[in-house]
Amino acid sequence: MHYTIANPSSYGIHSYTPALPSYSKERRQNSLEELASAIETLHTIDASKLNAQNAYIYRLLLPYLENEQSGSLLYFYANPLSPSSGMQSQLPILLAEYAFRSKQDIEDYLALLDQTDSYFEGIVSYLKDQSAQGLFMPDYSVDKVIAQCDTIMDSNSLESGRHFLNTTFEERLDGLMEQDIITEKEKAAYLSENSRLLNTVMLPAYQKMGDELLLLKGSGKNENGLSYYPNGKDYYLYLIQSNTGSYRSIKEIKLLLLQDFEKSFQSMRSLLQSNPGLLSSAGLVPSPFTYSEPADMLKNLQQMMAADFPALSDVAENNMPVCTVKSISKNLQEYCSPAFYLTPPLDDNKENVIYINPKNNPYGVELYTTLAHEGYPGHLYQTVYSQLFFQKTGINPIRCLLSYGGYVEGWAMYVELKSYDYAKTLMKQSAPETEALYELYKLDRKIQLSLYSLLDIAIHYEGATYAQAHKMLSSVGISEPSTTRSIYEYIVEEPTNYLKYYLGYLEIIHLKSEAKKLWGDGYSEYRFHKFYLENGPADFTNLQLQLKQPSPSNSPANQISQRLHQPLGYFYSFVIFCSFLFPVSQPFSQYIHPQKGFPALLLSAYP
Repeated sequence: MHYTIANPSSYGIHSYTPALPSYSKERRQNSLEELASAIETLHTIDASKLNAQNAYIYRLLLPYLENEQSGSLLYFYANPLSPSSGMQSQLPILLAEYAFRSKQDIEDYLALLDQTDSYFEGIVSYLKDQSAQGLFMPDYSVDKVIAQCDTIMDSNSLESGRHFLNTTFEERLDGLMEQDIITEKEKAAYLSENSRLLNTVMLPAYQKMGDELLLLKGSGKNENGLSYYPNGKDYYLYLIQSNTGSYRSIKEIKLLLLQDFEKSFQSMRSLLQSNPGLLSSAGLVPSPFTYSEPADMLKNLQQMMAADFPALSDVAENNMPVCTVKSISKNLQEYCSPAFYLTPPLDDNKENVIYINPKNNPYGVELYTTLAHEGYPGHLYQTVYSQLFFQKTGINPIRCLLSYGGYVEGWAMYVELKSYDYAKTLMKQSAPETEALYELYKLDRKIQLSLYSLLDIAIHYEGATYAQAHKMLSSVGISEPSTTRSIYEYIVEEPTNYLKYYLGYLEIIHLKSEAKKLWGDGYSEYRFHKFYLENGPADFTNLQLQLKQPSPSNSPANQISQRLHQPLGYFYSFVIFCSFLFPVSQPFSQYIHPQKGFPALLLSAYP
């Protein structure tokens, strides 16, 4: 709730108890009953009697909840302690970024900290039930999580007060002191209580969880993908719909990915034929990028996107949001992705922050495209435009509680790839030779995502083993066992993650193609982007249906013509949106010979 709304009373919530969702069989049963009741209620509604806006919400809500119900029947297939995204690493980051706006926020934070022992006890109870059903994680994942438990809550840094949950807590208290919300004496008392809870509650909770995992190690029955579990394929289909918002069949998704892979592969081959210098190490050294500072890059991105994206000023009235770029604290760098944007509450999106991880040291065009993904026209712009549009038009806020990873991450990938073209334009005069190089980077990014998405399906739905995945990767030149093993384990541990990004992107491209056919001469990039921003978050089936609905957003009579805008932008949901590193060490261009065609082995390597 704290990440979703800043002022609960403005939504009619006048009293609440801060609580972490500890697992129990009783709680799970109550959730299942509530979900069934909600679906039953929805089925009693005559959708034909709803107005257009409510009918759209109904079309979104019913399949969303029905899919969640199907997933809840496979409850023990989820892994809350995934090495890459589990709560052992996510909870401390969420705590470190928990905004302090008042004394009550501090009290709530400390109350949550005091519950971490019971919260982890609930996770352990879940894992024991999961293990009893033969669904526990493989040993290689257990080893990673145990190592994280040992390092994230380091007793030495906690004892000395240098742990990031000490330092970030004090930084937030200092902010309240500057506003005269708390006194120096109150700050000292809060610091003492925070330190006590970290050492007497949170540290022992992590230590105990590590010990429990050690006892459970060896009970996992499967080191491969979901298809090796009894109902693993059903769970995978649920994840695809839940995480991507795509209702395509596996066959359709594979065809879409394979066609895209071949197109990008052949484009790269043609590019290398035309620019053989790119095959040498000297040809891969870029000229200095025009901008080096994140603030300058974000300003340029706003200028580049202005003609093709609706301006925030259209929906922001007099309350224009601002954006700050910060470096992630040294204490957090080991546990954070290269960059992330923490979504603001629905009712307080004026202040927005993009965090850059200096440990990954992105610079030049890499930093530029990362900021496009996280900022403009990516997550930050999409988030705030959607929130402001909802507020201005009075759309039911239940829309903001529906999570569609493909809608969100697909958009960020879509604009990230578009930003390579912005970079080409930017460098055209000063370094025209970078045009081919930036196109190579763009194709490389697409090929990686296509390949890993195909691998995701092969591993989780078609039963590809590590040996078969290694063969598939070797067919495009990635043959180092340590690299292929790393890729395989990551995909096993994070099913549908790559699909969330890339299938989401491909669905947007398909939706764009449909809009061009439907709108004909009335099509413009501006009009399509406006439609996408104002009709989400949503699954792609409903977006296609909405495309055909007559509405002010997409009718030619009310179309807003293309014009230059200066967005000062930003999106929705209480999760952290991250740029992620792919577990591959070299670009694909080094493996693609200009005279060789599409690797047929990629097709034949499926089990």
